[in-house]
Amino acid sequence: MYEAVKSTVTTRQAAEYYGIKVTGRGMALCPFHHDRHPSMKLDQRFHCFGYQADGDVLDFVAGYFSLSVREVAMKLAEDFGIRYEKQRPPDRGKRKKKVKAAPLEQNYKKLERRCFSILGQYWEHLLFWKKQYAPGEPDADWDLRFCEALDRIPRVEYLMDILLYAPLEERVELLLSAGKEILGYAGRLQEPETGTAGSSETVVG
Repeated sequence: MYEAVKSTVTTRQAAEYYGIKVTGRGMALCPFHHDRHPSMKLDQRFHCFGYQADGDVLDFVAGYFSLSVREVAMKLAEDFGIRYEKQRPPDRGKRKKKVKAAPLEQNYKKLERRCFSILGQYWEHLLFWKKQYAPGEPDADWDLRFCEALDRIPRVEYLMDILLYAPLEERVELLLSAGKEILGYAGRLQEPETGTAGSSETVVG
């Protein structure tokens, strides 16, 4: 449901739908603090240059209406007519059977350490990008690395928390379901840096 909502409704569309006036440049008075001049940039995501708040459409509507993320997702789905497939509660018996069907091999710990190392390096890059490439002015173009940082930091931190604190069974399931995603981040770290048009800066990891 959450991904269906985020891929369908932009933060700007939601803001305008709920009565917030947005300029042609995507600027609006920030509803989260006393704002005399438009300081919030609205597009797929939002970023307030005065309040330093940023996030996706779920974060924006949650703060605007003081709702939980689940309540926001349901509200947006209803208001924008978004259809989504209801997820069934996991069957514990099937979960156990799935883990047993994929026995822990001797190289599991090695794979787990490798994945955590990749996540840690990527997380450090994202934090650097978020700070280094944050738009300095309201009308400035958003650097692609800044956008990537805003989008990926919560996901990477969630994956790291699972590998750090979750029971063994959940860690195994995580690597089965998200291992390919995590290894893909390693490839991302090897890619040439890309930012906004005309940018020639390069991140040194």
